[in-house]
Amino acid sequence: MSSFMNMACIGDFDPFTASIPATKVELTVSCRNLLDRDTFSKSDPICVLYTQGIANREWREFGRTEVIDNTLNPDFVRKFVVDYFFEERQNLRFDLYDLDSKSDNLSKHDFLGQAFCTLGEVVGSMGSRMEKPLIGIPGRKCGTIIVRAEELSNCRESVMLQFCGNKLDKKDFFGKSDPFLVFYRSNEDGSFTICHKTEVVKNTLDPVWQAFKIPVKALCNGDYDREWWSHFIIHDFIGQFSTSYREMSRCQSQFHSYEYPFNLQTCYQVTLLSCLVDMELTFLDYIKGGYVAVSYCNPSQPTSLHYMSPYQLNAYAMALRAVGEIIQDYDSDKMFPALGFGAKLPPDGRVSHEFALNGNPQNPYCSGIEGVMEAYYQSLKSVRLYGPTHFSPVINHVARYAQSVKDGSQYFILLIISDGVITDMAQTKESIVNAATLPMSIIIVGVGSAEFNEMIELDGDEERVSSQGRFAERDIVQFVPFRDYVDRRGNHILSMARLAKEVLAEIPDQFLSYMRTRGIKPGPCPPAYTPTPTSTPHVLVPVP
Repeated sequence: MSSFMNMACIGDFDPFTASIPATKVELTVSCRNLLDRDTFSKSDPICVLYTQGIANREWREFGRTEVIDNTLNPDFVRKFVVDYFFEERQNLRFDLYDLDSKSDNLSKHDFLGQAFCTLGEVVGSMGSRMEKPLIGIPGRKCGTIIVRAEELSNCRESVMLQFCGNKLDKKDFFGKSDPFLVFYRSNEDGSFTICHKTEVVKNTLDPVWQAFKIPVKALCNGDYDREWWSHFIIHDFIGQFSTSYREMSRCQSQFHSYEYPFNLQTCYQVTLLSCLVDMELTFLDYIKGGYVAVSYCNPSQPTSLHYMSPYQLNAYAMALRAVGEIIQDYDSDKMFPALGFGAKLPPDGRVSHEFALNGNPQNPYCSGIEGVMEAYYQSLKSVRLYGPTHFSPVINHVARYAQSVKDGSQYFILLIISDGVITDMAQTKESIVNAATLPMSIIIVGVGSAEFNEMIELDGDEERVSSQGRFAERDIVQFVPFRDYVDRRGNHILSMARLAKEVLAEIPDQFLSYMRTRGIKPGPCPPAYTPTPTSTPHVLVPVP
């Protein structure tokens, strides 16, 4: 092993921001009261899972369960393991057949029924257990399908480590050393990959480095016995030692390092002061425990972008549907209060930045995304769109809901769709800074051809939003211009899928950042076979 192991790769390294594969979910299928298609015995059912492509909407067979003989109430043993993406609408179709021969051709067997759903609908159900009636045979009751989702454990542990050194070698001519540690994990091909670098402790031979947290997957990829090397480095190489995660977790705390190349006359010591193992909670842990609530808002300016074509959705409607169809899978009652602002209201023409789209201020709730769309279209016929574009009123509106449920039992997502310049930028920044302490996220979609420099400024990826010297506690804003995701061939389904994938990708991490910083744990999973959905109040959806 080289003494420096390519020092060019030793920069700022954050294992938590590295690309992590999609969460894998295991689906278990059961059925009750299937049709009996056999004359002298009961059916011999098999379940076939199909997934749907985003672009061409074509159904493709994903896999099949085993066949269970002579039963109308099968509990299939063979599972379906699928990748789960919160930000995508993953359509699923389950077909049931009664197998009458050994042929793989499904057309040669009796069809028993089918069910359609999304993967989000399954994991978003209480306890990640979805029950639906089977359909597909007119005039017949085909029974019920039960699908359960369970996130596969994939080395979700993280570990907090702290090291100190003792009597390290003096390398500086006029002072003591400035040591730091660099950690590498061994790969299967014999090479090494950097996985952490400590801070530099100045002018000491007895350094105590700050504790650091790192995913176990980054340390050893789940192989607890995999070798793990550390180099002590100043500007000159001091020494090295090797260990493993299993050895550290057993509190084997004394490590000895010999001066390179292993001069046995000189021995330096590094001590593991603490090794605290923690289980990283995931987004699905909270979903299964009954967390997440939904909120929409979409302010706009008076332009032809609201034009209602009989042939296709306008940009606002596409953005609203793209995000709403995914979010609604995680809402128990599918009732969304829909608000609008930036319009003159009848009969007196007063300007409002907070009105019910359905015209009922006492009950602004709409049934599902279709109800929201209908309220949006009806509002365009009854109000006169009017600038300026104020974001802060609707952010504050959602924040009032979020302020009342800071225990983590609900999380609010505010969707703002706009084609113009923000006219209350200072107030909007202040509202975002205040909202960053609450269980909420904000999605801003820019439609049209305008410049969106101010909206980009609100997206805290590069620098946190600040107001009057205060910085936002978390990055809760995601901005995207819709035009960047429009399919050039006019495929609106693909455009909406691209938009939803982009704007929703950060939501799980924003959700987890709120829960983790406040020490909020997932609620207990409900007992099996007790799907009693609770009616969780959700929030908002403005438009015009």
